[in-house]
Amino acid sequence: MKLVMIIRVAFRALARNKMRAALTMLGIIIGVSAVIAMVSIGQGAQASVQAQIEGIGTNLLFVSAGAQNTGGVRTGAGDTGTNTLTAEDLAAIRREVPSVSMVTPTVNSRSQLVFGNMNWNTSVQGVSEQYPDVRKWTIQSGEFFSDSDVRTAARVIVIGQTIADNLFAGMDPVGQSVRVMNLPFRVTGVMARKGQDQQGRDQDDIAFAPYTTVQKKLIGSPRLQVAYVSAVTQDATYTAQQQITDLLRQRHKLTPNEPNDFTVRNMTDVAEAANETNNTMTILLACIAGVSLMVGGIGIMNIMLVSVTERTREIGIRMAIGARSSAVRTQFLIESIVLSLTGGFLGIMLGIIVSLLIPALLGWPTLISSLAIVGSVIFSAAVGIFFGYYPARKAAALDPIEALRYE
Repeated sequence: MKLVMIIRVAFRALARNKMRAALTMLGIIIGVSAVIAMVSIGQGAQASVQAQIEGIGTNLLFVSAGAQNTGGVRTGAGDTGTNTLTAEDLAAIRREVPSVSMVTPTVNSRSQLVFGNMNWNTSVQGVSEQYPDVRKWTIQSGEFFSDSDVRTAARVIVIGQTIADNLFAGMDPVGQSVRVMNLPFRVTGVMARKGQDQQGRDQDDIAFAPYTTVQKKLIGSPRLQVAYVSAVTQDATYTAQQQITDLLRQRHKLTPNEPNDFTVRNMTDVAEAANETNNTMTILLACIAGVSLMVGGIGIMNIMLVSVTERTREIGIRMAIGARSSAVRTQFLIESIVLSLTGGFLGIMLGIIVSLLIPALLGWPTLISSLAIVGSVIFSAAVGIFFGYYPARKAAALDPIEALRYE
């Protein structure tokens, strides 16, 4: 019997029991759609974390004060009470560490900004003129302050979009004067909108001033809290981390037995850890969803075995008039593959629809994976072959005489 004829016979056999075929495919449909949806959620989470990390800045390291032992008590990173990070340290890093391209200190202050009869409480962060380049944050209007503003501790300020919307609604903030702790500051620019971070905090509710200005006129202290350091390349971040550690230990005159009185964190480590966690979760979710595929495959085998039993006399008649065992085996195998592939394609469509609905309904980011779609098609075919082979072999092994006697 020709292959085309075998396929047509197989389709006719499936068409005789449409409801049973549809219910048999349901397991495959649910399994494939679950795999695609789960992988989409996992990859969407991974892409979201990666975007958040890139939003902080590329090739980035954090150098923070603190983390020293004082009477058996280890202070935390960013603790300025120890005064272990100075502007001279950062100048030395910029000057003596070849794997570093840019450095900007940060000093935080919480202040009330006043413009006319409007006011807004926000974080005023003292930084250097290199901050936008280090953090990969562009200016929407105006300009960032200059190196001369930092050196002279000028009263200039750059505001985020949230502050601009609340203090200068319908106005251009650039060139306006705002009061910060009763001191007039000239607005030189407005940062581009960033939105919320992964913790839901508004990244646009912030203002930037020269760190020297914040130190001298807002907090009255020369201490530094954290410095952002940008390495020349992402691969150089580990080299920069070690070189910064060695340099600061030397400058702080620490003996080999003394712990660091500072902390150097590598954002590449954070990115890799986050990606590894998301990959593990994606694989776990896909494996859980894959159980549905296995259950669907067992359902196909069960139905095909029932079909062999129901069609025993039909198989006997076909073999009695000359059909070969291989033709019977091929027919049942094709029926199994058709059921699994059809279920697989319907599952792919359902999985894509679910993946598109999840962000709208639940607010979770998703990223549809072409690899998951291709893998689902291949796996569906494999399920049809694997779970359909035994019923097909059983049908082909029937004795025609015994099959004709079957009631």
